[in-house]
Amino acid sequence: MSETTGKGAGGGCLCGALRYRIEGALGEAHACHCGQCRRQSGHYVVGVDFAWDDLRLEGEDSLRWYESSPGVRRGFCARCGSNLFWVSESYGASLCVGSLDSPTGVTLTSHIFVADKGDYYEIRDDLPKFALYPGAESDSGAS
Repeated sequence: MSETTGKGAGGGCLCGALRYRIEGALGEAHACHCGQCRRQSGHYVVGVDFAWDDLRLEGEDSLRWYESSPGVRRGFCARCGSNLFWVSESYGASLCVGSLDSPTGVTLTSHIFVADKGDYYEIRDDLPKFALYPGAESDSGAS
């Protein structure tokens, strides 16, 4: 896993009720084009991997969870609705890059779930594109 930023990245929700800090390094950043991310956010989501044990929260009482599929939870602020976290039993944790304070230090590394991409936009960069999730057994890769 390539590290995209140093330790101590912080961020939070739109209303400020929930703040977080990642005490470890952030990992790879993926643009997720799956239908669930598009419905949750209104477009695709850029998530960056991190170790859940490195997360420090302030305002945790504002954090709510939605189980979007078996073994996958999406965390958001109950007050303003900001999308913050994605946690999977199989793949670990990601946070929504848009919720990070600037400068993020994050660089997009790939596109995932491109087989489910919306029909209203094109992916025009040269980053790797995966039909599913990188390393998924049934994913042959889209490019």
